[in-house]
Amino acid sequence: MFSKILENGQLLTLSLDKTGSGFRSKNQYLFGKIDMQLKLVPGNSAGTVTAYYLSSLGSAHDEIDFEFLGNLSGDPYILHTNVFTQGKGNREQQFYLWFDPTKDFHTYSVLWNPQSIIFYVDGTPIREFKNLESNGIAFPKSQPMWIYSSLWNADDWATRGGLVKTDWSQAPFTASYRNFNAQACIWSSGSSSCSSNSSSKSWLTQSLDTTGQARIKWVQQNYMIYNYCTDTKRFPQGLPPECSLA
Repeated sequence: MFSKILENGQLLTLSLDKTGSGFRSKNQYLFGKIDMQLKLVPGNSAGTVTAYYLSSLGSAHDEIDFEFLGNLSGDPYILHTNVFTQGKGNREQQFYLWFDPTKDFHTYSVLWNPQSIIFYVDGTPIREFKNLESNGIAFPKSQPMWIYSSLWNADDWATRGGLVKTDWSQAPFTASYRNFNAQACIWSSGSSSCSSNSSSKSWLTQSLDTTGQARIKWVQQNYMIYNYCTDTKRFPQGLPPECSLA
């Protein structure tokens, strides 16, 4: 378990050797546009999970997740996304990527504003979780979150439902991070840095235009491999309410 800061602080690597490693942002944020460039564990990464997520604390926490599930050499990574509101998750959507995420750095972004949460890959939106509070569905809007990243062993579930185990002869497994950027409202001592001047923050009111909606549709038709909103076996009492509203 170790992390390294390289290239005058511009590059951070996380490595996994039996125990995981991770980092957390210095600041807490309440709404923001967060970008991070990642290059994932190359080769046989089966059993490993590289995560990059926002989360508050406590049993009723809010959380916005990007998780990258490793795989055997030559098999594609799975991008696993989830949104927790007040401690409740179970909103998984999974995707294949349209490139090899181990060969180069790619940008993974979260736009989180009072209207919606949008996940982006290299600027292409892949998922939106809208604020549907008017329909009684909780939305993350009052709990400041830290940004976390971690690399850990999850071979009990990560690859083919736990069938493929981590090959420790390949260790250490290393993922790289660079160009972290947060256009965000910093939360400190009970107040937001945005309360005084929000007019310059276009991301606070940003939403998907028709091009963005078409891009999400393209990704979901071609690269989505799991959507909780279509999993009737998992929700025999009926799909979560946002599934019919979104």
